[in-house]
Amino acid sequence: MVIAIKIRSAPYSMQLLVSPCSVEEARSSLAADIIDIKNPLEGSLGANFPWVIRAVRQMTRKPLSAAIGDVPFRPGNTALAALGAASAGADYIKVGLMFNGREDALTLIKSMVRAVKETFPEKFIVIAGYADHARLGTISPLLLPQMVADSGGDVAMIDTGIKDGKSLFSFMDEEALREFVAKSRTLGIKTALAGSLRFSDLETLRRINPDVIGVRGMVCGGDRNTTIREDLVEKALRSIR
Repeated sequence: MVIAIKIRSAPYSMQLLVSPCSVEEARSSLAADIIDIKNPLEGSLGANFPWVIRAVRQMTRKPLSAAIGDVPFRPGNTALAALGAASAGADYIKVGLMFNGREDALTLIKSMVRAVKETFPEKFIVIAGYADHARLGTISPLLLPQMVADSGGDVAMIDTGIKDGKSLFSFMDEEALREFVAKSRTLGIKTALAGSLRFSDLETLRRINPDVIGVRGMVCGGDRNTTIREDLVEKALRSIR
């Protein structure tokens, strides 16, 4: 049985999460702290196939994350998908809230937490909101820390929903992100930041000091639709240590 490794929370202990979309890309991502299986063709947090998750699980004992989609308000579908990802071997199960409404969000998160933790209490639930929520018409990510804490989740994450080259910092400034991280820590949950991050953003991210930064385009040479490069994964790790 693979035991999930908890995210460190000491100062300047940011971990690097890299998001491959295939077994081949996963091999180039093994230096990362967390391997995050997703499918960019199906959205910002597009879900991949369970056999891909299983194959990567067999490849490494590092913490494994799996995205299950940018979901509308469908708590039953989301709960079932979350359980499937956990059963396939993911330690972290990640979903994006592609809808608005606090009560609906609470309902969906609680359903997802129950579906996974009744069977796999050691696994982690990651709830993502979008920095560009105003143009998406979705829930503000600044509401996530309290909702994740109230629902029994583990990680509050901010990403971008539309991948058009605009980064996290196009929509949220350093002060807002520092407040997001500080509130989450006060509530006892972890934080992750992602969204077309660049090497030039790393100094700012070190000041913000989330628990995890998530990247794909950065380690593909700037274009998330190309292939992950092992040398860039290693460069990103050196840059945040």
